[in-house]
Amino acid sequence: MGLPQVVIVGRPNVGKSSIFNWLIGRRLAIVDPTSGVTRDRVSHLLEIHTRFVELVDTGGMGIDDPDQLTEQIEQQIEMAIESADVILFVVDTRASITPLDEEVARRLRYATVPVLCVANKTDNDQLEPQANEFYKFNRKLIPVSAEQNRGKYDLLDAIFERLPPALEEAEGYEDPVMKVAIVGRRNTGKSTFVNTLAQAQRMIVSEVPGTTRDSVDVRFELDGKAFVAIDTPGFRRRQSIATDLDFYSSHRAQRSIRRADVVLLFFDARERISKVDKQLCEYIASQYKPCVFVVNKWDLMASIMPTEKWVTYLRDTFRTMWYVPIAFITGKTGKNVKALLNHAQMLFKQSRRRVATGQLNRVVAAALENNPPPMHKNLRPKIYYATQVAVQPPTVVLFCNKPGAIPQPYRRYLLGVFREKLPFGEVPIKLYLRKRHREEVAGEVEAEEQPTA
Repeated sequence: MGLPQVVIVGRPNVGKSSIFNWLIGRRLAIVDPTSGVTRDRVSHLLEIHTRFVELVDTGGMGIDDPDQLTEQIEQQIEMAIESADVILFVVDTRASITPLDEEVARRLRYATVPVLCVANKTDNDQLEPQANEFYKFNRKLIPVSAEQNRGKYDLLDAIFERLPPALEEAEGYEDPVMKVAIVGRRNTGKSTFVNTLAQAQRMIVSEVPGTTRDSVDVRFELDGKAFVAIDTPGFRRRQSIATDLDFYSSHRAQRSIRRADVVLLFFDARERISKVDKQLCEYIASQYKPCVFVVNKWDLMASIMPTEKWVTYLRDTFRTMWYVPIAFITGKTGKNVKALLNHAQMLFKQSRRRVATGQLNRVVAAALENNPPPMHKNLRPKIYYATQVAVQPPTVVLFCNKPGAIPQPYRRYLLGVFREKLPFGEVPIKLYLRKRHREEVAGEVEAEEQPTA
């Protein structure tokens, strides 16, 4: 269970970015009266009472983007809703209900997580009866005004009450079934590999690239443990996506990565690494998914190329993912397949590990003593302490006096220390830096999520 995500959605120009900035206590999202300014999702760490969450701002639903990006904006919104633990459906009290509000409400009708209707621009008590119109959507209604700073703590309390159980409360439950996404460009032997796992002809195996058009779940057992293998369509470069079928195949494959606990990224031992492979690797990294680089069809190359050459090739190509393990298999015969799955299970367990705060802070103290943060404007930034706030991926918050003064290379150094000294050696780690205040108010955060190294 990763850090809970609180996702802000709504039609264009209802004040979603204003709500986002208001809750985190700083101006991060762009606020502009022009519809459609926010396109990509923007996320930030937010502390609500005793819990940390990730607050996510999204583009306006239903916008006709002037740069022809409507499709991408809608996809970003869909991804945010899929990952949400609580949804804030923002509406505009002064504008009353519009057809686009109705459309957003329709899209949220089947959401499986709590949805709060946030009536923004309720600037005074006289406007609250007008806000009551939004009870029509059958959601908990919270009138607020980001501009006038009204209703903030009512909203934070409502979010807090609807968060999923904290990590401590969820401990002790039975280990879930591991979901493994098998991805890669076309014709790398993914479906043959799944057939070998299931010991049955479950997928259509063909030498024609692109045979698998949809993601398919196949359940199987290994040494008495259940797994789910998610077979996906082969990825293609965006310029090569010529048909709706190809577009939706790639979209479903990305969704499979988001659903997975561990991703097996397949390469054909006979082929060079392509731009598609690099784009796919970037997507896996952006989702913080444990990954194994799988060099398939190795039986065709083992006699003419040493494994070390392919290892060096992969490490040189994907320098920021140096921690990812590499497996050489023959999916058709099953050679090394069991060892691969056992390693995937180990990554799954790593991603779910939690270390005690005392152990984490001893590691941080030793790292600081060995290599202090560099000077910033003639002063050395201070890191006070750290805590792990979530798993899948392991998520660490560092409390310090000036987050912005700690450069990216030093953050990567700390991530490297965590992988060396903590049980997270081969999985992505999320790192946040938070400014410590004695008189902290919920939401006053001064750091963004950092990419893994």
